[in-house]
Amino acid sequence: MEKYIINGGNRLYGSVNIQTAKNSVLPILAAAVLTDKRVRILNIPQISDVKNMVKILGCLGCKAVCEGCDIIIDSSSADCCEIPGALAHELRSSIFLLGPVISRFHRAKIAYPGGCDIGLRPVDLHLNGLKRLGVKITEQNGYILCNCEKLTGNEIMLDCPSVGATENIMLAAVKAEGTTVIKNAAREPEIEDLQRFLNYIGCKVCGAGSGTIIIEGVKNLSGGEYLPISDRIEAGTFLIAAAMCGGEIEADGISAENISSLLHKLRENGCKLAVKNDKIKLQRFGKLISVKSIETQPYPGFPTDLQAQMTALCCICCGNSIVTENLFETRFKYIPELRKMGADITVSGRNAFVRGIDKFKGASVASCDLRGGAALVISALAAEGTSEVMDLSHIDRGYGQFEHKLKNLGADIVRTPI
Repeated sequence: MEKYIINGGNRLYGSVNIQTAKNSVLPILAAAVLTDKRVRILNIPQISDVKNMVKILGCLGCKAVCEGCDIIIDSSSADCCEIPGALAHELRSSIFLLGPVISRFHRAKIAYPGGCDIGLRPVDLHLNGLKRLGVKITEQNGYILCNCEKLTGNEIMLDCPSVGATENIMLAAVKAEGTTVIKNAAREPEIEDLQRFLNYIGCKVCGAGSGTIIIEGVKNLSGGEYLPISDRIEAGTFLIAAAMCGGEIEADGISAENISSLLHKLRENGCKLAVKNDKIKLQRFGKLISVKSIETQPYPGFPTDLQAQMTALCCICCGNSIVTENLFETRFKYIPELRKMGADITVSGRNAFVRGIDKFKGASVASCDLRGGAALVISALAAEGTSEVMDLSHIDRGYGQFEHKLKNLGADIVRTPI
């Protein structure tokens, strides 16, 4: 067990290189199971979710070798269709392997996935989509058992634009017979990135980024190397940190279009933003101004993965804000920890009513999920005095070298054993 010790109050200055997107890399790693040719994924983020996904690939019989920041995956020797329960419980994104494993072996067995405790996040949409492709599914003793004689393309209407279900159905359908049409598909940039990778190795997918995705089944796939897009959530976290602490930073390697909803809010907060190519510069030296409301929505709306960080920012703005979480019903679990630092927040259902305070005070707090943990860290950076942030395992799931990047911007943060 480890913790952060943070002495708050430093302004942040400098440039930060944004890692490749966790939410792109994980489904792309799962997609490597589809082909028996070697795949090289470039600039992999050094996060525990990636390490767990690689472990799962190894259990399936795939060979994964790290070379610097790249991972080379050879799935030609894959011979197992069971995803281990212990690893599935650690990694929500293990569910992405259902589609490619079924496509490869026509059967699969997986324990219900784990990850952050931010709500129910049922896998029904994944399973119903797979059933439409001809997969027979039974549930037994906490496992999902799937089998089929063949996969057949079909039209699939999602009840809601689930990112995970959209990606899983894409992964299952690329080698199905005929055409698959996914309607009410999620539109996130990471889905477009998955489409680019799949087409790169020989699939025929179009429409990602819109509400309708069309997949023409193919028989043979190739390999190659691929660089995933940058992580818009990591970029947003650093920009919000600079807004909270004051100063001037530049996020390097990120598309402003992918986080336009955040940039709009930060301008309302009184921050100055400049965008040039794949760089976003933020300056904040004056007072922070509250935004009246923030509502999480599917892309291109405000991302739920930046809700906790933005709520923390609202806490130290002049005025009041209402933050509404529309996607996950228990994503306010970090708020009692923020209150230890002086936050004035009242939660009612899916709404958090935030009354601005002058500044946070240092305290000992514990992260309970990935994004809530990040919110606690950046709150401690902006606080007066010293804070301890416990249970870094959640934060390590999505932020590689987090404390090193913050130190390079001028933060006083140390990772130490408990």
